[in-house]
Amino acid sequence: MKKQHKLWGVVALGGALAIAISGCSASSNTGSGNADKPSTTKTADYNPQPRENLKQGGEAHFWTAEVPPQMNSFSGDASADTSRLAAWYMPQVFLMDPDGTVKANPAYIDKWDTSAKDGKTVVTIKVNDKAVWNDGTPIDWTAFETTWKDNNGSNPDFKANATDGYKDIESVTKGATDKDVIVTFNREFAWPAMPFLTGILHPKVNTPELYNDAFNGNAHPEWGAGPYKLTNYDVNGQKVTFEPNEKWWGDKPMLDKVTFSGMDRAASLNAYKNGELDQVETGSADAVKQVQGVKDTVIRRAQQTAKTIVMLDGDKPQLKDPKVRQAFFSAIDIDQQKKIAWNGLNYTEPTAGSLTLYSFQKGYEDTFKAAGLKFDVAAAKKLLDDAGWKAGSDGIREKDGVKLSVTYPVFSDSPVQAALAKALQQQEKAVGIDLKIETRPSANFSTDLTTKNWDAVSLRFTDSDPFGPAWFCQMYCSDSQLNLSGTSTKAIDDKIKSDVESQTTAEAWTAAAMKLEPEIIKETWGVIPLYNGPEIMAVKKGLANLTPETYVGLDLYGVQPVENVGWEK
Repeated sequence: MKKQHKLWGVVALGGALAIAISGCSASSNTGSGNADKPSTTKTADYNPQPRENLKQGGEAHFWTAEVPPQMNSFSGDASADTSRLAAWYMPQVFLMDPDGTVKANPAYIDKWDTSAKDGKTVVTIKVNDKAVWNDGTPIDWTAFETTWKDNNGSNPDFKANATDGYKDIESVTKGATDKDVIVTFNREFAWPAMPFLTGILHPKVNTPELYNDAFNGNAHPEWGAGPYKLTNYDVNGQKVTFEPNEKWWGDKPMLDKVTFSGMDRAASLNAYKNGELDQVETGSADAVKQVQGVKDTVIRRAQQTAKTIVMLDGDKPQLKDPKVRQAFFSAIDIDQQKKIAWNGLNYTEPTAGSLTLYSFQKGYEDTFKAAGLKFDVAAAKKLLDDAGWKAGSDGIREKDGVKLSVTYPVFSDSPVQAALAKALQQQEKAVGIDLKIETRPSANFSTDLTTKNWDAVSLRFTDSDPFGPAWFCQMYCSDSQLNLSGTSTKAIDDKIKSDVESQTTAEAWTAAAMKLEPEIIKETWGVIPLYNGPEIMAVKKGLANLTPETYVGLDLYGVQPVENVGWEK
């Protein structure tokens, strides 16, 4: 992956898993809802409430697809679940409104300013004097310097989620005091708020060994800071617990205890019905129907800033030829996939035609259509013929005595996911590709994905902010830890640098990305988007300021203070 714009993780209704990255909205009602006439989809639907409307105390129990082994959210092995959990005990240095407006978190930053000097963008930050890490180390300029050095790509031994933004910084230096930070970019940079939007690392995390491995199976709460402290992290038991941090200097957290439980979707629905969870994803009509009778349930629906994608491993022998990969994608009936995913949800959306922007964003273009992506069985068969794969007696293609077989894991026990996989299997069979479905536990997702224990996989690319073009390299550069298809090249890297990253305004950068994206697609055919979809959750009545973390969709692009989550009076 690269950095925070996108991350991966387990898919909800979409048909896969989710990775972290960046539908028209409609006004709606929220209520108990029903499976036949669910609420319409809002832009954001997270029950925002001021602190004075909330009561002090109580607990909240949340579902997560996985308690991941990797808890460094900056790592290339991190998932959307990593970032979600980390937000509860790591610094939320910057906050963001649902529309993507960035603002400093006053608990950490007294002031920040952006200016231009000698043709370079300069960001100055004044860190709150009270801000301190849990181990007693002051939060100061060294945290920003360490975060930059770990993630800027200058040392490839750091397996970073993203180098975007960080690689564009020339220096991070101390100002008048240790609490003054001066960030100087190497030119006029179009996205100056981007690099530290996802947080900062403790200055002790300053070697590749610590960065890559220290957080693997060990959440290191002493390297955290914030209103909550991590009191239990259990990968085997799939449980994480947070409690108020006595070292916190800001507004008192509203809750006495926050618990996340990792489990499959069927188990999560049962846990919600049994009163063990206060919030759970209900991404299908069947899931909504299961929970609609539970007392004090509210169904909330928001636009999801995520894309369900299909990715192929171009390093696998049978998928090395881009013609085979294009044929695989041409065989997919995306309209049928959408009908299965959204059956009974009363939801439609425009085509998800880009991995960089959403259809509701300024500058969006359907770059995959421009590259030639369409459902075309005849064209797929011809591509396979041209690649030397001939149909055998059973209809499955063969070459040099080897069957064209593709392993496709599904990390969910959801009937919707099963139906989506079976439909894909039939679509691929129609052109002579044998898609072998393997159902695996959702807890295996992170490890299986990063070790490439798959030939084809469907998952979610989830966006943390609206600055999609700023993360263009994260999606398409050859060293990207997000795009595991292995289909990019050094020549593409150079093209991104010269054509896209040379731009000095967000508008020009966006236009250049939209122009280059179809060219890259036509050359690589490693990843395609299927659809975005809504975020639908069942929530207990009175729970407010929901999904304050990155990569969770009820508040669109919002990043809210976790200390403000609580129960209404």
